[in-house]
Amino acid sequence: MKRMLLVSMFQNVSKTLRTAEPDLEGKTVAFVPTASKAERLGFFAKISKWVLRSMGLAVGELDVATVSYETAKTQLEAADIIYVSGGNTFYLLQELRRTGTDELLVREIDKGKLYVGESAGAIVVAPDIGYSAAMDSVEKAPGLDDYTGLGLVDFFVVPHCGNWEMGKAAEEILAAHADGLPLRAIDDNQAILVRGEAVEILGKDGMPLEKPR
Repeated sequence: MKRMLLVSMFQNVSKTLRTAEPDLEGKTVAFVPTASKAERLGFFAKISKWVLRSMGLAVGELDVATVSYETAKTQLEAADIIYVSGGNTFYLLQELRRTGTDELLVREIDKGKLYVGESAGAIVVAPDIGYSAAMDSVEKAPGLDDYTGLGLVDFFVVPHCGNWEMGKAAEEILAAHADGLPLRAIDDNQAILVRGEAVEILGKDGMPLEKPR
């Protein structure tokens, strides 16, 4: 069964991780900070890693842009949880596709491994990421000419609704695509939990705000 936790800002909603995976003891995380490298958001990636470690998880970093395919394969297969951080979604998809890590990710998630996607990591699992251009600069991914996403969900996440910095871009996306795409908008205190075909919105306390559909 596919299991995914899609968030805007993990540090705000870390309790939702225990809803997705109640037994975290002894679990390992393959932490993919690649998207953050394009936007110099290393500080936020460090916060997310610190929060994960404070929950008792063993976190190993995996920048898919700089490691070999075999290293990525070994780390992704060995980890209990895959975490993909925020940053530039276009750069993230470019590097996943360039290195073949996109196929590795999909394979592990299809096996039932828990995937946590933060911001860019939440957007990239959509059928296509082109809708997010108002939020992320496409120029950061000059080698990407196909915006087809990982296709792990049949909807399109719009993160950071109401955020002081990214909220305007979220509003632009909603205004431009609300009539044409099945958008799922979340603010920085919400998460989307996917279990198989069921999708629900969680509050920051990990409790459902919306019944599964």
